[in-house]
Amino acid sequence: MILDLIIVIAYFTTIVLVALSGRKSMDISGEEYFLSSRNLRWPSIALSTIATNISGYQFMGMMGSAYLYGLAQANLEINAMQGLWFAAFIFIPLYWKDKVITVTQFIKKRLGKWVALAYSVANLLLFSTVILGAALFWGAYAAELVFTDMLMFISDNRLVRVGSIMVVLGLISATYTYYGGLSAVVRTDIIQFVILVGGGTIMLFTAIYYLGGWGELYRKTPELMHLHLPADHEKLPWIGILGMFLLNINYWCANQSVVQRSLAARSLKDVQIGLMVGGLLKYYMALIIIIPGIALAGILVDNPLAEPDKAFPYIVTEYLPAGVRGLILCALFASLMSTVDSVFNSLATLFSIDIYKEYINPEATDRQVVEAARKTIVVTLITGVCMGFYLLYVKFLDPQAAFTHTLNEIRYYVNCGIVAIICACAFLILPNHRIGLFAFLFTIPLHLILKYFFPEMNYFVRAMFVILIAFAIIAVPSIIQHGMKSPKAYFTAYSRQIMLIGLGLLSSLGVLHIIFH
Repeated sequence: MILDLIIVIAYFTTIVLVALSGRKSMDISGEEYFLSSRNLRWPSIALSTIATNISGYQFMGMMGSAYLYGLAQANLEINAMQGLWFAAFIFIPLYWKDKVITVTQFIKKRLGKWVALAYSVANLLLFSTVILGAALFWGAYAAELVFTDMLMFISDNRLVRVGSIMVVLGLISATYTYYGGLSAVVRTDIIQFVILVGGGTIMLFTAIYYLGGWGELYRKTPELMHLHLPADHEKLPWIGILGMFLLNINYWCANQSVVQRSLAARSLKDVQIGLMVGGLLKYYMALIIIIPGIALAGILVDNPLAEPDKAFPYIVTEYLPAGVRGLILCALFASLMSTVDSVFNSLATLFSIDIYKEYINPEATDRQVVEAARKTIVVTLITGVCMGFYLLYVKFLDPQAAFTHTLNEIRYYVNCGIVAIICACAFLILPNHRIGLFAFLFTIPLHLILKYFFPEMNYFVRAMFVILIAFAIIAVPSIIQHGMKSPKAYFTAYSRQIMLIGLGLLSSLGVLHIIFH
């Protein structure tokens, strides 16, 4: 236990020192604070983008879901290759062409200020509550569940322990993001990525060892080794992959916390190489997150877990020695903080650029904009922690559920509208502004209507129909009036070689679906 504690203390010391090492002064330019002076190279883009994506939600929620549903849960990981390819060769080149700081600025140019404002407000509300709260909740919940004995010094009350972890980790992440901006976020994300991948790799090989080898996955759990489940499956039907395909556009192409690294890149070449490397990293993340859950199902075939989200802590507490457990705790903290710091940074960017500079103080200086961003971090820390406590309460009400799907469904009420408008901006020549605003706002009642009349419909499938209907509302009159772009106009590559590599990597996704059908 002492060794574990030393490892955790060393981790936090390193993160804080690295985060603040590049700090020059409180008085920095907006471009330096929000976009790291547009000087990120492809390794930083790849590692920081994927570190932002990975959170305690993956280790706890997805591993728990994989324990229940098997390899089909990996669709949420490996299909990221499609979203990253779209970002690299379709959306980011458009953002680069307009030299935007936020996705909102791109939307404003294509669909007007009201749609842009609706996008920005929706993201601010979603990220400052559900996204930030979920990241804090999963990391703190997992840490307390696995390392209860080590954390008993905080309090005998479990709620107090989890809440204290959320507050402390939120404060640390908010502090270095407050002072250092995107540069501090990227520096720490690289370290955190190495730690969480190292911890995840240990988990993977430990689970496979106790299962008896890789071949035992097919001998003991053959029913869990399929990417495609029946069309009527409650949570992960194969047809839901089409919904995931569309929702990936939201996450990888229109999510400020993810695309901000690409906007801060030194060149388009760095963007496209970085995002394609990120796609390969997502394949590996599927291995270290999904396979341990399936392996544990094989190990415990005669004595299954009552609560699927305890798959991760079970492996740690039952199979890993002291010292290694400390590394896993650091990996959990790293997964939490790499997501939380990016959310803080994107919220600060969205509010200060899209709301403060645009509507509250149009004459604001760089210094005033940065100050507004820093105040946003303080406010959203409070809202995120409050939502974390609420999610903790919800989780305790229904501990047997695979909670990852509950949170997904909540997010998609907003995300579907974002997919419709960002695709309209990218793929249509002159989309109508009023129709665009209507379609975006209509997605929420449309969700409710479909859920009321088709309560058994899987939420991925429902999201697919909502997105297609909303996009059609915008696209049909636009195409009738203005026609469509040439197919070649949709894709931009730094070079022919990079495009061919990108197409090869995209094809690899299809190969995986064929092999593991």
